[in-house]
Amino acid sequence: MNSKKYILVTGGAGYIGSHTCKALAQAGYIPVVYDNLVYGHEWAVKWGPFEKGDITERMRLDEVIAKYNPIAVMHFAAYAYVGESVENPGKYYRNNVYGSLVLLEAMRDHGVQKIIFSSTCATYGVPKEIPIAENHAQKPINPYGTSKLMIEQILKDFDTAHHIQSVSLRYFNAAGADVEGEIGEVHDPETHLIPLVLDVASGKRSHVTIFGDDYETKDGTCIRDYIHVTDLADAHVRALQYLENINQSTVFNLGNGNGFSVKEVVATVEKVTGAEVPLEIGAKRAGDPACLIGDARKIQTELQWKPKFSNLETIIQTAWNWHQNNHKKN
Repeated sequence: MNSKKYILVTGGAGYIGSHTCKALAQAGYIPVVYDNLVYGHEWAVKWGPFEKGDITERMRLDEVIAKYNPIAVMHFAAYAYVGESVENPGKYYRNNVYGSLVLLEAMRDHGVQKIIFSSTCATYGVPKEIPIAENHAQKPINPYGTSKLMIEQILKDFDTAHHIQSVSLRYFNAAGADVEGEIGEVHDPETHLIPLVLDVASGKRSHVTIFGDDYETKDGTCIRDYIHVTDLADAHVRALQYLENINQSTVFNLGNGNGFSVKEVVATVEKVTGAEVPLEIGAKRAGDPACLIGDARKIQTELQWKPKFSNLETIIQTAWNWHQNNHKKN
């Protein structure tokens, strides 16, 4: 029996994966990062061994799983650009769905029975009610959301057939950076609102484009539920401990339960940085719901999870600290 608690973390060199590796290490686990470095960064691997590989490579997965004998898998490896998924759906179904299937079959054959899956609120599509609870109908409106919903279904089937238990965590908008400044958000291309606005505040971009300002919201711009990445990471560790104790598959939303508009985000960035952020109004993007806010009462009740960094100013301050000190990394 392996006395060390190794956790295989696919996509562990990425934004959310790397923050979760830090939380795992703090909780006494050893995260084994498995990443192809297409979007991840080797400098973000700091809390356990690194194994380069792709989730579609069965032989490589077999090697790594046999080497470490992990007690569970945390599965972050996925393509996650909504617009790109519409333009190139095959890329998303091949990587996200087929790759997850290869991973699950490797787990099955090596006797790894627990997986925490990085899902998304995009599986819900356009919400019928706000805030969105876990039992809301799942009708995704893009291939990215559909690929994640397909994986959720595959996980249910693998539980029934092979007794592989899973927790699917449906995120809302991950934001912020490690409070101690060790890691943070770096995407290429960057599509997330907060780092784009911070780029304008620091002079790297001339303006930020708001996609639509005539939504039926308080100021006409889209409202989103921003959750600090460290709080997300904490939820993953709690989900792992839940599976270790309960052995029963489930799903949880991860959000703060309140939303902020695009203009509120921009105003908060101006307050935190002291810089002016010029705005341009662009056309609405297809499939952008006016408001996405998550109901996270289930995970708060069942796992005693509570966001520590729910204040938007705090979230943006941590992101700004990282942006100022480390943004030259690539």
